[in-house]
Amino acid sequence: MYYIGLDVHKKTISYAIKLADGTVHREGVVDATRAALDDWIKNLPQPWTGAMEATLFTGWIYDHLRPHAGSLKVAHPLMLRAIAASKKKNDRVDAGKIADLLRANLLPECYMAPTALRERRRTLRYRNLLVRQSVQMKNKMAGLLMETGVTYNKQKLHQKRYFAQLLRGSAELPAALKPLLKIGRETVERAATTEKALLRALQRDRALAERVERLTTIPGIGPVTALSWALEIGEVSRFASLKHAVSYCGLCSGENSSAGVQKRSPISKQRNKHLQTVLIEAAKLAPRWNPDLALLHDKEVARGHRNRATLAVARKLVAYLLAVDRREKPFQGGKKLAPDKAA
Repeated sequence: MYYIGLDVHKKTISYAIKLADGTVHREGVVDATRAALDDWIKNLPQPWTGAMEATLFTGWIYDHLRPHAGSLKVAHPLMLRAIAASKKKNDRVDAGKIADLLRANLLPECYMAPTALRERRRTLRYRNLLVRQSVQMKNKMAGLLMETGVTYNKQKLHQKRYFAQLLRGSAELPAALKPLLKIGRETVERAATTEKALLRALQRDRALAERVERLTTIPGIGPVTALSWALEIGEVSRFASLKHAVSYCGLCSGENSSAGVQKRSPISKQRNKHLQTVLIEAAKLAPRWNPDLALLHDKEVARGHRNRATLAVARKLVAYLLAVDRREKPFQGGKKLAPDKAA
């Protein structure tokens, strides 16, 4: 068996091919293009297994090489301490160390979602980007009005009819500001139309429809939260317990304990930021529709921790989502999780 370590970059891929005893068979650099990889694959010794670090470019390279490899793994970048702590660090050395970790079975492997799931996830994240840009543009439009001293109704500003009346009838509105506001409005409308089209396409996707429908039976969980959970979590079976799912969602603090002294740090940055954002926003609204969540929220607020109350609700939502996803049955209120799942 030949072990291949790949150090992936935007334009090039450095590789190191080693035998089981650590002997270097071959090293080099190949262009990060499909045509160059095809030529490179033809000259590879057989059989081979490979590994690479998770980067922005890993997805398509993984999909392109996977059919030709005995196995192909993706390493968690934050856990490759052997590379980060090296005195000598370059692409050739990095590729060699990835190959060494692979042949020694010490590679910190991370989950690689199926191609179809990653494609749908990319669509959802693009939709979320449009929403953020739309909010930024709305804030900018309000800022333009404030800095020029124009009086306006904050609650109605982004309503189509009110905005048109403001442009036509406000005597305070400078003439130079009208084109900028029109551009802003057009941008917001275009983003909203595209965002809704992307969301509808995902909701109608046959591969997701049944799963999302089950998840939305949970009071306080809407289509966006359900889609985010399904696409960001991927295969729910990879989570051994609720604690692992909560940690992945970034809803718990880090820990640094030693000699019997326990130290808790703020919310960990090692998380799925997309899922964390959606769950936090859902937790702020979910108590309105779920009495159990409202009771939990009020209990934490009474202790004087409003932010902790939101986190507690978000963690409970993760418990609900995980239970419904595992059982593949609609949500049934009043039933507690099994002990092994609530651990």
